[in-house]
Amino acid sequence: MAAKSKGMKAYVLIETAPGKTKAIRKALGSVSKGAVANLDAVTGPYDFIAVVEGPTLDAIGRLVTDEIGAINGVTRTTTCVAISLT
Repeated sequence: MAAKSKGMKAYVLIETAPGKTKAIRKALGSVSKGAVANLDAVTGPYDFIAVVEGPTLDAIGRLVTDEIGAINGVTRTTTCVAISLT
């Protein structure tokens, strides 16, 4: 499945501090309107995987560093930019 033709999409893998997952889930809900297209709590080395969208790679970078990474209790993020193979 290809990314939407408008803008870019990325998967953000989010690690949280122990006991902070509920507060972080709530905080992720108030990140830039419409920027977080989907958010799932997951098992394994990460606590959440967020699908984020933005008009440019720079916009996604700012979203991850300025908003998601700045949430109290987020200890690490890994961003995987979706690409088209066609």
